Amino acid sequence: MGKNKLAKFDDMAEYPHVFQYPFSVLEAEGFDLKGHWHERFFKNKNPIVLELGCGKGEYTVGLGKIFPDKNFIGIDIKGARMWSGAKESHETGMKNVAFLRTHIELINRFFAAGEVSEIWITFPDPQMRKANKRLTSTRFMKLYREILAGDGVIHLKTDSNFMYTYTVKMAEINNYPVLFQTDDLYHSGSADPILAIKTYYEQQWLDRGLSIKYIKFVCEERETLVEPEEEIEYDAYRSFNRSKRSALASGK
Repeated sequence: MGKNKLAKFDDMAEYPHVFQYPFSVLEAEGFDLKGHWHERFFKNKNPIVLELGCGKGEYTVGLGKIFPDKNFIGIDIKGARMWSGAKESHETGMKNVAFLRTHIELINRFFAAGEVSEIWITFPDPQMRKANKRLTSTRFMKLYREILAGDGVIHLKTDSNFMYTYTVKMAEINNYPVLFQTDDLYHSGSADPILAIKTYYEQQWLDRGLSIKYIKFVCEERETLVEPEEEIEYDAYRSFNRSKRSALASGK
């Protein structure tokens, strides 16, 4: 591990709004804020919103600035990336932002039933060959339902036509109420404040001329969930790994 990463981890260990729990500790002791985020940490009853796979935390911090009447928690396993958003929110004194370093599959260990109002999924890996790893698969819908309030909302923002199409079909076949959807967000005519926030990778995709897709739906309780069976065309450019796609985006 490089010195720069170690320095970032040391920084975050001192941040009161960053939570890093090794699985061994979580398994042995649990998480004491589960079910108590409002009163013990945020000190208010405002809705809690999660950003899954938050990366550098641009959305968590950006949304926190736009919506001071909501609480935002960025979740990722990559601590060195998360440091950017953690540092900015700490230095600017934001009281409605926190970060949690863990695997997304474990979020029900950190939040109680009904404790979360919304979930943002921003530019996830579409996992074109592995449906059960897609963050909008029915496997994850069941997990989200464990912690979401009754009318809990899921937001997906993606550059991947595969991920967008899959999620649209998943919402449709399971009769989830869709509140908004577009396959070209920045030419949709929407005046939503989310247009003011762009992640590091999102700007790269825009610079390449890729359209950004967005869907917002209510993750209602369902007795059973059904996976879409239709064939969806793969994203051709996704044959590159992330570092190569980044290089293409920057023209290097």
